[in-house]
Amino acid sequence: MSLKALQEHASLGIGIGLRVPHYRHILEKKPICDWFEIISENFMVDGGRPLEVLESILEQYQVVQHGVSMYLGNADPLDLDHLRKLKALAKRTRTPWLSDHLCWGSVNGRFSHDLLPMPYTMSVAKHTASKIRQAQDFLEVPLLVENVSSYAEFSQNEMTEWDFLAEVVERADCGILLDVNNIYVSSQNHGFDSLDYLKSLPHHRVGQIHVAGHTRLDHVILDTHDQPVSDPVWSLYEKAVNLCGPVPTLLEWDDRIPSFDEVQAEALKARPYQLSEADRSSIKLPS
Repeated sequence: MSLKALQEHASLGIGIGLRVPHYRHILEKKPICDWFEIISENFMVDGGRPLEVLESILEQYQVVQHGVSMYLGNADPLDLDHLRKLKALAKRTRTPWLSDHLCWGSVNGRFSHDLLPMPYTMSVAKHTASKIRQAQDFLEVPLLVENVSSYAEFSQNEMTEWDFLAEVVERADCGILLDVNNIYVSSQNHGFDSLDYLKSLPHHRVGQIHVAGHTRLDHVILDTHDQPVSDPVWSLYEKAVNLCGPVPTLLEWDDRIPSFDEVQAEALKARPYQLSEADRSSIKLPS
């Protein structure tokens, strides 16, 4: 992967997930937005309304693709039919990079439709990195892998999640989509220090950041994407930007979706954190 290709888009700014409830507003009002992130699988079709909307969006906005079913940690071989469709869509959108999750989710053609954490072992890291290299070579677009939120751990773990992520991306020579909400959720569920996670990563490989809301239950935090970003996540985001630089940032809001204006206002709370420290000191950061 060319890290230079990611660095060329470091100033892309603040993005919003393209979601069905906002289609009409975006097409009619044409709001100012740095870029939209699409779920790749929603547009890997031969025709119909999704592609019609996408073509209209592409006329005015930068689009970045994010996937949910490559399952790079599966024991099974890569799904070449899926990769062909993904590559065709990437050519249509001219996405500067593709992303998917560092997880597994299917066995022998049976799909869980979930983003399942992997055992953090060296053998799994080598296996996953090899598959990422294969996928990236086939797609001919830089690939970022995202850390997932988790609610259980494997007893076979040989390393921490952050050491595993670093091992995989260095071996695969790929980028990181750093989800700071997922870091926070998992740190609360498993009792680790989120700052240890952030500080231990290869920061030069972080090409994009996700922020999102979560739901706190009695004994667990769920990554629900159905409410505003919490203060602890904004604080973690600020530390991530200090370490990684002002990389493109995306607000995820996927359930109980409010108006476009409300989602955009929440996304733009990230903007002040991307300013220089001197400029930041002269304004009041979101709280």
